[in-house]
Parts: sequence; structure tokens; C-alpha cells
Amino acid sequence: MGKDLADAFPLARDTFQEADDVLGVPLSSIMWNGPDAELTRTDNAQPAILVHSVAVFRLLADRLPGVSCAAGHSLGEFSAYVAAGSMAFADAVRTVRRRGELMLRAGQDRPGTMAAILGMADAELERVCMEASARGGEVVPANYNAPGQLVISGDAPSVQAAMTLAREAGAKKAVQLNVSGAFHSPLMEPAEPGLRVQLDDIELKPLKFPVVSNVTAKPVIDVVEARRLLIQQLTSPVRWTACVRTMIEAGVGELIELGPNSVLTGLMKRIDRGAKARAVGTADEVNGWQS
Repeated sequence: MGKDLADAFPLARDTFQEADDVLGVPLSSIMWNGPDAELTRTDNAQPAILVHSVAVFRLLADRLPGVSCAAGHSLGEFSAYVAAGSMAFADAVRTVRRRGELMLRAGQDRPGTMAAILGMADAELERVCMEASARGGEVVPANYNAPGQLVISGDAPSVQAAMTLAREAGAKKAVQLNVSGAFHSPLMEPAEPGLRVQLDDIELKPLKFPVVSNVTAKPVIDVVEARRLLIQQLTSPVRWTACVRTMIEAGVGELIELGPNSVLTGLMKRIDRGAKARAVGTADEVNGWQS
């Protein structure tokens, strides 16, 4: 994860080293050598994804066309604030590491799970979650990733009940995810105070361009609002479909996904087939970049 970037570009290598120094742990070694179980643990995965994304952004910053706004899916929203010049990279690394620790602890204190639901309309899945929650426990929509591609989150029995109801209501597929907690649900409330303390301890500078919030799907330019929404994001659904449509309606001509993999670019086939989108995350893709 990112080793090809570090091998090819001194700037990327320096970015990974900076993160290691900030955290006091060999994050880059975990990213490059694993083991997978350690890398995918949320307190490591979150800073790893951020560092990879910022490394690519730094490599392309001088070659990107005029950036009018940014957005990130869940953890990626912190990378967006770094790109917008509001959050210092070192502060972002510390903050997402702390965010991951808090979310991991919340998941241990009140175990929950998540499930992907395919082939169901938003409103119908919301009804299913309400019906399952009415039986006891709690389950809510957590990710509106794309039309017909949603994720639910909550207490394990309630998630299981919602999966059954979703299948009965015509969902094409309902698959439980291998996660360490019920992210983007009320089960993450215990993580909010700690994240608030962490965010209050860092400086947020004026944004060079707006960041579209996962919580509201609206552009954010005020740093006070940014802090509030980054905390609220822990327990709120990621409204990714609406975020993308907000950017397109604002006149964004091309969406560029920076970081590992190309999941968000793939979702564009469901959100807006006519939109121009591409992913850049490897050394080859950086070398092949043409604005």
C-alpha cells in the first residue's frame, strides 16, 4: 500500500516518513509489509488511507487543474480538508489515528456490525431499518454509496433482522461486512467527546475551496461548521450519492479520486454515467497523469 509511490518519488517517501515520525509508530512498514490483520484495524487503516491520499495529492498538486471543491467518503473527508489547506497534514494524521482508536473502543464497548444491501431504493431501506429497530436494538442506513448500493449499521441482531427484511422486500443481495464496529450509527456516540477534544486542540485554517460534507451533502467553508460536522459524521450516514451530485450540479467538470484503489470512481457508474471521473493512486498512474 503506497510502497511503489515511496520507491518512485522522494516527496511521497518523505510524506510516509513524516507520518511515521508524527505517530511514533512505523505506519509505513505496516502499510507495505502488513500483516493484513494489523493494517485493516481501523486505528491503523484510517491514517494509512489518509497518508496514501495526501502523498498522491502532493505529487499532483502543481499539475491539477483549478480545484473548485473537494469531498471524501467518511475518513476521506479529513484528506479533503488537508487538500483544501485547512488542516495541517501532521494534525490530520494525529486526528484520524485518534478517531480510529475511539471508534475501535466504541465498537468494543458496544459491539455492532454493518451490512451491504444491494438493489434496494433508499426510502425502502430506511423503512426496513425502522421496522427492524422497532423490534428492539438499533439499525440505521450508514452509507448511501450509490443508487441501489447502500450500507446499514447497528446492533448485530438488528442488522441481521434488517438483512432478512431487505431480502423479503426484494433486495438483490444482503451481505454482512467484516468490520470492528457499527460505524456511522448511534453506537459510535461514545467516540464523539474524544474526537471533539482532539479537533479543539488543532488549528483549522480558512479553506482554499469548499469541502462537501458527508453529513449534509453541502459545501462547507466555515471552520466552526467544519469541526461540528466532522464530529457529527461519526454517528451520521455518509451521503455520498448526494455529495457527488452536489459537486456535479456546482459545475465540477471532472472528479479525481486520489488514494488507494478506485472504489469511488467505480460508484460513478451508478451515480452519473455521464460524469467524467478517474482514479490516481499508483506510481504508474501518477507518471501517466495528464491534466
